[in-house]
Amino acid sequence: MPTREPLRFYRTPLPGVDVSELQGKLIVIEGPDAVGRSTQVDRLRPWLEELGHAVLDTGMARSALAGKGIRQAKEGNTLGPITMTLYYLTDFADRLENEIIPALRAGFVVLMDRYIFSIMARAIARGEDRGWIERTTGIALVPHRVLYLRADVKDLITRVVVGRGAFDYWESGLDLGFGRDMYDSFVRYQARLIQVFDRLSGPYGFTVVDAGRPADQVFESLRDEISRVFAPPAPRVMPRRPQAKEAAS
Repeated sequence: MPTREPLRFYRTPLPGVDVSELQGKLIVIEGPDAVGRSTQVDRLRPWLEELGHAVLDTGMARSALAGKGIRQAKEGNTLGPITMTLYYLTDFADRLENEIIPALRAGFVVLMDRYIFSIMARAIARGEDRGWIERTTGIALVPHRVLYLRADVKDLITRVVVGRGAFDYWESGLDLGFGRDMYDSFVRYQARLIQVFDRLSGPYGFTVVDAGRPADQVFESLRDEISRVFAPPAPRVMPRRPQAKEAAS
């Protein structure tokens, strides 16, 4: 039987969680705003289900505990950076304990539309201490694969204009005081976010996927990468023992 890469916590294990019981797969789709994560998750879920996998897809601000509060708090455009980070951390911790871990224990594929890395990137882009945010997010499980959808800011702008027709206050980083022009603020903030994601990419083992391409090509790349998660490990090649004649020579 092929061995399975075990899940583990980054820093601080949750009490009462035996990681050996987590038989599912944890796959994360990350990237800046408007890069197409949700579109790809919507395509990946039925593909995985067609392969016979039970799938849970989840993402930021969806927890029963904090999801509604986050949406209400953001309506007033008055959240401070630390308060915002703590809100999202609460949301993540609730989903981790009550959704993600139970699904992994049941053998599901957990498909994440953003993970702790978006929380970290947003916090660091707003000037919060990286060491603090890494310690605080240390309760997270190390995913089997982190697929980082990377695109240039110009690609994000096109998708916002064509797809939504308007820029969002928080996705434009207007709380950072870059100015009142939402377009310019979006460019500066998203460029900063991409820089942070790029810095996190190496230490956290992201697989970088070029998201500046058409959606179909991006999906094919994601599908190929995720397929490797389920592929059995390559057999170990044992060194050839010398024959008696070779050993005597």
